[in-house]
Amino acid sequence: MRFLSGGSRKSDDAQSPAAFADLKAPDLADIEALADDAMARLPQAFRELARGVVVRVDDFPTEEVLNELGAETEFDLLGLFTGIGLPQADAVAGSGQSPNLVHLYRRPILDYWAEHEETLGAIVTHVLVHEIGHHFGLSDAAMEAMEAEADAADT
Repeated sequence: MRFLSGGSRKSDDAQSPAAFADLKAPDLADIEALADDAMARLPQAFRELARGVVVRVDDFPTEEVLNELGAETEFDLLGLFTGIGLPQADAVAGSGQSPNLVHLYRRPILDYWAEHEETLGAIVTHVLVHEIGHHFGLSDAAMEAMEAEADAADT
């Protein structure tokens, strides 16, 4: 199945509408494949620390998750980490524990993709890395600071 791979859709050499007639939106398996590819491209040390984290792709977060996080709509959340992060792992007994999960939410990710100039693969990678960052015990503020530092280094 072919689907749009992202990038700038506002080019001077725009394709004819017929070129898009057979394209379909990426399904759950497509997003999972992008996440698998993203994970495989991460540095070995990062992958080692994330070993055992399960990536799950759903269309939307559950109503319970939305209520718990105070989300206004089901499109507000692109991903979520659930489980016991590395810093807390020693303090929690391992028996009967559910696996650590990174949830990726397909429809909000596709909605974000439609509104931005990033590739779908880049968005999935960003959300995956962000949620694994929570597994490492990093806060949103710490990850934003690291991203800002990386962006500043690129310029």
